[in-house]
Amino acid sequence: MSQVGEYFYEKFFKNYTYKQWGVYPEELSPEVTRRIPVRFNTDDRYFSDKYQGLPTEGYTKLFERLLNHNNITVLQNTDYKNIIEDVRFDRLIYTGPIDYFFDYKYGKLPYRSLHFEFETLNREFFQEVAVVNYPNDYDFTRITEFKHMTLQRHPKTTIIREYPRPEGEPYYPMPTAEGTEMYQKYQEEASALKSVFFLGRLAEYRYYNMDQVVKRALELFNMLANEY
Repeated sequence: MSQVGEYFYEKFFKNYTYKQWGVYPEELSPEVTRRIPVRFNTDDRYFSDKYQGLPTEGYTKLFERLLNHNNITVLQNTDYKNIIEDVRFDRLIYTGPIDYFFDYKYGKLPYRSLHFEFETLNREFFQEVAVVNYPNDYDFTRITEFKHMTLQRHPKTTIIREYPRPEGEPYYPMPTAEGTEMYQKYQEEASALKSVFFLGRLAEYRYYNMDQVVKRALELFNMLANEY
């Protein structure tokens, strides 16, 4: 409210936060609303980074090429705990939920999930920009139309509606005091392990953006490369 006043807080922040997180802003860490820039200019971008972009051929091709190596084996639909006894390693980088790694010994960390609803429409565009948020109306939080980002030309378009969920695949760590306190207990356990390294939103219980988690991965790689 100190940034935008009560009127805009009510219009943009309050109900959107409740829809996304299931609680009102005062129950969350300030970092959540701090992610949304308050602008006093005509810049309509979500982030203010100098350089912003997408992989030229998309993320699918990016990861296909990253994983296309003789030393890499990918197992899909496989629970880590079902195979870990058969895997020999000097160092393990774990990116799953940290509470699951330790068998929920301190309790289950709170997360928020999402349900995605795809719809292909027989029209060139659905909306004027890539993402439109709905802070007060409907059950979904936003509609994304990817053609605005990829610059494809096609007579049809596909949109996605995002519906927040309290249960399901974990997407967002809940930035609350209770969740942070529980995570600290798991983090102490993790720091005692010398050959296992925890990385990413779920393993570090942090609300990383794409660029932030890539940066963390590079930092961890450089640390390990220097140590070994």
